Amino acid sequence: AMAQAALGSAGLHFDELNKLRVLEPEVAAQTAQLREECRAFLDKTEEFQKIVGSLIELVDQLAKAAESEKMKAIGARNLLKSIAKQREAQEQQLQALIAEKKMQLERYRVEYETLCKIDADQNEFIDQFIFQK
Repeated sequence: AMAQAALGSAGLHFDELNKLRVLEPEVAAQTAQLREECRAFLDKTEEFQKIVGSLIELVDQLAKAAESEKMKAIGARNLLKSIAKQREAQEQQLQALIAEKKMQLERYRVEYETLCKIDADQNEFIDQFIFQK
């Protein structure tokens, strides 16, 4: 026991296998435990980094998909706008055509009335001519 105390004061200790050590057995045990806890912490940190990495990758994929859908929606909206403009232009052309045909119809109506009047006048003239004989 005196030898152990003398070694202890010199900073030397015996472990459970009676090997000579520089550290006290308790300090050595605490150091080993701390080393294990550090390893476990590092493993958990690596696992966490992997999870975060895959999460970032997933969010990136979702962002790309959302951007792609947004571009499709913008394309569809622009297509609908251009179709609406085409329809509007077609409608205006048809309205102009209708107005033109109405004017043509009115000209034909006036011409028909004039021809009817001429026909009536000629028939009257013929009737008078026949009755004169």
